[in-house]
Amino acid sequence: MENSHEGRKQSQEKNHEESHEHDHNHGKGPIVFYLIGLSLYIGALFLSNENVFLTNLLFLTALILAGYHVILNEGIAETIENTKRAKKFIPNSHILMGLAAIGASLLGEFNEGALLILIFSGAHFLEDYAEGRSKSEISSLLKMNPTTARRLTSDGNTEVVDVKELEIGDHLKVLNGDQVPIDGIILSGSTSIDESSISGESIPKEKTKDDEVFASTINGAGTFTMEVTKTTKNTVFSKILELVNQNQNNRTKAASIIQTFEPKYVNVVLLLVLLVILLGPILLDWTWGQSIYRGLVLLVAASPCALAAATVSVTLSTTSNLAKKGVLSKGSSYLSNLAKIKAIAFDKTGTLTHGKPEVTNHYFSDSVNEDDLIDIIVSLEKKANHPLADAILRKFEAKQLLEIEVTNQIGKGLTGMYEGKNYRIGKPTSFETVSAEYSKLNTDWATQGKTVVYVAEEEKVIGILALMDTPSEHAKTTIDYFKKQGVHTTLITGDSKMTGEAVARELGIDEVIANVLPEDKSVIINKQKEKYGMIAMVGDGVNDAPALVSADVGIAMGDGTDVAVEVSDLVIMQNNLSKLVQAHIISTQMNRVTWQNILFSMAVVVFLVTISLLGLTDISLSVILHEGSTLVVILNGLRLLKYGKSA
Repeated sequence: MENSHEGRKQSQEKNHEESHEHDHNHGKGPIVFYLIGLSLYIGALFLSNENVFLTNLLFLTALILAGYHVILNEGIAETIENTKRAKKFIPNSHILMGLAAIGASLLGEFNEGALLILIFSGAHFLEDYAEGRSKSEISSLLKMNPTTARRLTSDGNTEVVDVKELEIGDHLKVLNGDQVPIDGIILSGSTSIDESSISGESIPKEKTKDDEVFASTINGAGTFTMEVTKTTKNTVFSKILELVNQNQNNRTKAASIIQTFEPKYVNVVLLLVLLVILLGPILLDWTWGQSIYRGLVLLVAASPCALAAATVSVTLSTTSNLAKKGVLSKGSSYLSNLAKIKAIAFDKTGTLTHGKPEVTNHYFSDSVNEDDLIDIIVSLEKKANHPLADAILRKFEAKQLLEIEVTNQIGKGLTGMYEGKNYRIGKPTSFETVSAEYSKLNTDWATQGKTVVYVAEEEKVIGILALMDTPSEHAKTTIDYFKKQGVHTTLITGDSKMTGEAVARELGIDEVIANVLPEDKSVIINKQKEKYGMIAMVGDGVNDAPALVSADVGIAMGDGTDVAVEVSDLVIMQNNLSKLVQAHIISTQMNRVTWQNILFSMAVVVFLVTISLLGLTDISLSVILHEGSTLVVILNGLRLLKYGKSA
C-alpha cells in the first residue's frame, strides 16, 4: 500500500500543478481572523465622527485581518505560482481586489477599502464551504479488505496469518460466516457465497469443488477448504480498490466560467488602469494626482465584487434546498454537471430495483392441496438461510408449522421428509424429468429474467415458483423523465443478459450491458463519455465504486455501501430515485440563475467602468453600487431555497 499511497501523492501533486485548482484548506486561523476583522469593521461604524484616527485604524486593521489570507496567501502566491508555471503573467481576481482595497485606502477611503475586502473574502470563504471540495478517500474500501486467513499447516492444523503472507498454492479453511480472505478455488466442501460486493448480484452463488471464490465475499452456512490462486495485489477486490484510487487521482474538476475568464479580465483591467494613469495627464490635461485618483476609481469600479458573490448564494441555496429534499451534494460543480449530462448509467440491484428478490409467480398442480403444500414449503424454507427463503416466507404464510427435518444440499436444494414422503425445493437443472407444463412455465419466466425453483414430491414436480428483484416504485418515472430530457439511459449490471434485458424492457431503458465485472464498469463509463459527452452513474455497491469515480457525476443511493457513498459526488437518501429527478430539475435552474447573476454582475462592472472613465463617479459611489449589485445577486440566488416541490 505504500507504493499505492506514494503514487496517489505524486498524481495529486501533478493534478495540482496542471489544473489551476488549489486546495483552499484554510484551517480555522483565516476564518477566525476574518470574523475578528468583521467585528472591528462593525465596531468602527458605531464610532463617532470625532474619532477619525481610531475609526480609520479599525477599518485598516479589519482590511488586513480579513484579507491577508485570501490576498497574500492565495492571491499573490497563486499568481506567482501560475506565472512561473505558464511563463507569462496570470493574475487572479484576488490581486485585483487587493489593489482596489489598497487604492481606496491610499485615497483615504479606509471604510470602502475594508468593505471591499470583507465582501470579497466573505464570498470566497463561503464559496469554498459551499463547494466542499470532495476529498473522498478509500478508507471504507480498505476496511472491507480481508486482513487475516486460516491457513492449513502440513500436520492438518490451522494457523491464523496475515493475508499478506499468503502465497499461491497455500491451502486455507473458510468457516461459515467468514469473509473469503483471497481469490482461489474450492478444494473440498460446498456452500453459498454472497458475492454482491463483487458482482452486485443479490442472490448468493452456490459453490462446490473447483469453483472460484473471491476475496471480500461473504461465506454462507457451509465450510470449505480452498487453494490460493492469486496474490493479494491481483485479487478482483484489490483491482476494484486500485481502480477507485486511480480514477480519483485522474479526476480534475472542470474549470468554471469565472475561473477561465478571470486571468484575462484581470489583465485587461490592470492594463486599462495603467493607461488611464499614464495617459490622463497627456491626453486629458489631468494632474498626476487626478490621474492616479481616476485610475484607482476605475480599479475599484472594475473589481468583480458582485461577480465573486454571483455563485455563492446560488450554491448555498441549491445545496440547502436539495439537502432538505434528501439529496446531499459534495460540491456545486457536480450539481452544475448534473444539469448538463447527456447520458446516465444505472446499476441494477439496489438502485433500479429493491435489492432483494420477491416471489412474482407461482403455480401448483391441481392434484395437490395448495394449503397443505404451502405449509410444507414454509416449513422447509424456515430452516434455510438465504434470500430466496426470505422472499418465499414473505410471500406465503403457513396454516400450521410442520416439524420437518431439513437438509440443505448444495446443487440439490432443500429436502425433508413429511408423512413418509420426500419433498424437495431446488433449481430446475437439478431435476431429471419434468412435465412439459412446468418446462414451459420455467422457460417463459426465465426469459423474463426471473429465478425459477421447482417444488417436488418424491422427485415429481408439483409446483413452481418464480422470484425476481423487482424495480422500485420510482424507477420507471425516473427513466421516463431522463428520456424526455434527451438523456441516454443505460443499465450496467453484473447479472445475466436475460435478467438485465427483462428489467430494461419493463423500465424502458435505452441500452443494456450485462455480465459486467467491476473493472469493466469503469471502462464502459469512459467509453460512454467519449460517445455521449458528460455522463452520470448511479449505483450503490462496492462493485460500482470505480464507475462512480470515473463518471462526471457519481451518484450513490443512501442505503448503499459506505464505499459507494464515500466516493460519490451526490447521495440520494432513502433510495428514492424521484429525488434524482428533483436534483436534475433544481440543478438546471441553478445553472440558469448562475448565468443571470454573472451577466448582471458584468453589466454592473461595464456601467461602473464607463461612468468612471467619464469622470461621473467617485470611490464612494462605486462601492455603493458594488454593494447594491452584490445584494441583488445574493437575493436572486436565495430564490432557489424554495424552488421545486418537496418529495
